[in-house]
Amino acid sequence: MARREKLRDLAIFERLHGNPAKSSANLAVKKFCRTITTRDLKASDVRPVSVLEDTLNYLLNLLNSSECPFEVIHDFIFDRTRCIRQDLSMQNAMGDQVIHMYERMIKFHIISHHHLHRICSNPNISSMSHLNMEQLMKTLTTLFNLYEANRASQSICRNEAEFHSFYVLLHLGLNNHDSESLPLWFLHVPALIIKSKEMCFARKILRCYRLGNYKRFISTVEEEASNLQYCIVEPYVNEVRILALSCISYGGYKFQPYALSHLSKLLMMKESDVESLCLQCGLEIYTSGTEKGLSCAKPSVTHKPARGFEKYYPMNSERIERLFGELSA
Repeated sequence: MARREKLRDLAIFERLHGNPAKSSANLAVKKFCRTITTRDLKASDVRPVSVLEDTLNYLLNLLNSSECPFEVIHDFIFDRTRCIRQDLSMQNAMGDQVIHMYERMIKFHIISHHHLHRICSNPNISSMSHLNMEQLMKTLTTLFNLYEANRASQSICRNEAEFHSFYVLLHLGLNNHDSESLPLWFLHVPALIIKSKEMCFARKILRCYRLGNYKRFISTVEEEASNLQYCIVEPYVNEVRILALSCISYGGYKFQPYALSHLSKLLMMKESDVESLCLQCGLEIYTSGTEKGLSCAKPSVTHKPARGFEKYYPMNSERIERLFGELSA
């Protein structure tokens, strides 16, 4: 702490009375250091598991702060939780307490993945989102190893199926080359997890997405997704909606517009939002009296909306705040 005070290397949450060169034991949190090796490690350099859990509680409570933009809060928690994982790894910490900590850190990364995607308007946040995804996958891999080490006979941990489903859903946006290892990964997943409702949901979503089954994809997400699964899947909902518009405009009868009221039910959007999305995609709306419909005269979607797409996201701000509350509780 003394060294970082001298270097004025204090995050905004660590500054005593806002002073960038002064902190305190109640504010300063150990920073991630890439160069630490176990060879030069002393026992006093590593925080015990109980201290790490207290630190994690403190960090996740910062998510409720309204004083800073989310990206500032994320950047601080991102670095300090990475250091928590480093300390856990250096002492080979295992057991239910450690598993619970990893699960909470993964939830933080998933919520950040969702939130950063919504505000991804400049290169810095885009890079932050990429790094967040990278650490999310690494943390999941470590958690799976902890599950395996902690497994007794044929039993599984309480949340194990849910966290395995996150790994599958995170492969939605990957191309075939990046996701070709997924079938091999499935071979090492216990049968009890494969048959769980969480994994059945994830596999169904992955199958519908790759087959372009937009109707079943949208309805399944709406009916079955948990809040955290929704965080991962939500960006793809709008991608699938555009696919639906493209298929309908291409395959429809050009002299018979497709009613927006029907599209509203199919895409699970307000009728006014359906109309707005159609126009942003370069499609034409036909009006006859009080009825509006998608004109099928144009072959398909000409372009995807560049901006304002987030207004069509199903997950509202109240749902996100509820997730923040659950994570920091």
